[in-house]
Amino acid sequence: MSETVAQLSKKTGASPVLQVAHLSKKLGGKPILQDCSLTLNRGELKVLIGPSGAGKSTLLQCINCLIPPDEGKILLEGRALNVADRRALCAFRAQVGMIFQDFNLFDHLTAEENVAIALRKVRGMNRQDAQRRAQEELGRVGMSRRAGLYPAQLSGGQKQRVAIARALAMDPKVILLDEPTSALDPELVGEVLAVIKDLARGGMTMLMATHQMDFARALAHEILFMEQGIIIEQGAPDVLLAEGSATRTRDFCKHLLEMGA
Repeated sequence: MSETVAQLSKKTGASPVLQVAHLSKKLGGKPILQDCSLTLNRGELKVLIGPSGAGKSTLLQCINCLIPPDEGKILLEGRALNVADRRALCAFRAQVGMIFQDFNLFDHLTAEENVAIALRKVRGMNRQDAQRRAQEELGRVGMSRRAGLYPAQLSGGQKQRVAIARALAMDPKVILLDEPTSALDPELVGEVLAVIKDLARGGMTMLMATHQMDFARALAHEILFMEQGIIIEQGAPDVLLAEGSATRTRDFCKHLLEMGA
């Protein structure tokens, strides 16, 4: 069973950036999320894992309010989000970046324009300043030379790096990543994970759903295992994945390895 925000905060002694308390969601009358709570402290990378249909994507989308939760609270730096307040919701989304499985780029805009558009529309930057910032962030993810290309001219890995640059340009306090490598060919996964590794090592606060267990084992501060809409286990990778540990997380990872063999 997932712990409450108060329990998690007391345990770490840290000042949390993002808190999720007792989040629940039903779709078509079916429970998709059940009483999910988690805390994300500054500079942490936490990883959501679990079988398909476990609720990982729904949890991330509820945190960003792309899907409104039925119950529960979401707090950013201690301030509870009022989902009914459109201005507050827009401000919240500007500070909580979202990276999707399928990139969500505008096909009619170049890579640079995809990064710059939110700076102009949300932050009110003039065109020149937005372009300059877009170029900086594209450089940060190794996409400077492709800034003038359209999504149709980019590989999946390049599209995802543009999406990451777009999120970074907003100076987010947290980035949510919904299986960012799942739509990529195997040879392109590494280039996206390399960018995320750099962000983690640079102190970016992130919550990421993934099946990349080597990545999770090496970089995650904590793994949260979800099943049937419930966070049933959470802990450090070296605890949940320890040799001989009788955890659901280890069983799941062993199954993933067997499928890939």
